[in-house]
Amino acid sequence: MKVSIIIPTLNAEKDLKMNIELLKKYNKREGFEVIIVDSESLDNTVKLARDSEFEVLNIKKSEFNHGGTRNLAVNKSKGSIIVFLTQDAILKDENSIDNLIRPLIENKDIGMSYGRQLPHLNAKVMGAFARIHNYPEISSVKSIKEKEVYGIKTVFCSNSFSAYNTKVFQEVGMFPNNVILSEDTYVCSKMLKRNYKVAYVGDACVYHSHDYTIKEEFKRYFDIGVFYGRESWILEEFSKAEKEGITFVIEQGKYLLKNKNGHLILELVVRNAMKYLGYRLGLSEKKIPISFKRKLSMHKGYWR
Repeated sequence: MKVSIIIPTLNAEKDLKMNIELLKKYNKREGFEVIIVDSESLDNTVKLARDSEFEVLNIKKSEFNHGGTRNLAVNKSKGSIIVFLTQDAILKDENSIDNLIRPLIENKDIGMSYGRQLPHLNAKVMGAFARIHNYPEISSVKSIKEKEVYGIKTVFCSNSFSAYNTKVFQEVGMFPNNVILSEDTYVCSKMLKRNYKVAYVGDACVYHSHDYTIKEEFKRYFDIGVFYGRESWILEEFSKAEKEGITFVIEQGKYLLKNKNGHLILELVVRNAMKYLGYRLGLSEKKIPISFKRKLSMHKGYWR
């Protein structure tokens, strides 16, 4: 068994330093390799990676794509298991990756696993709740049979900290080469439809959260809408995403009140209204001129 740890980077020196010692330990273990895919960083990301004896793949910033860039790294890797990290996902401890890949080793029916994301210690309340709500302590395994129970949450996963059985990953066609985001959801859906299972690993932890502004939330959800509009088969197979959104808002309101943050209820209403508006616009993006879509999108490079 070989394990390839792949991290796309752009000016990641600060974040990479927080993971570097643990990553070096993995890189020195037999059967492990760390691959950095760098998009023309202007800081010392590449030097730090090379000094740590990681393999470095260089691409142009304009060529980066959430799907295609990761596929490039997979094609250069040797792993029978592929682990993906984003540059700002900080490993909690030296067991994080071992715990993440355990389900793939123990059960050949599991095509992918993803780990628990804890909010950063300085995370604001909205960003912290998103991690608490979506990443519980208890592990679980999902199959296509659970879609009537979980709906769109059946295909919830995250490449911020995930692992794939490489053979299964290739069998379903890998990531789409040109996707605005949610390449992980795409492959998860493909695997479930082929009767593979997906594991959530509650004891495989990283620190990873975002304190998005309301404007950033709007743009992110516009991009999510674009993805689901272009991959409408996922909604048709696993139900509409709006149902999960309603549950999220209700639970978020309860969380704010419980933690004496009732003064943020108005922000909650506005924030989620803008998320929904962004999502609906994204679903209808084919009617919107590209020049305007660039303004609405968080991933402007996608519209080149």
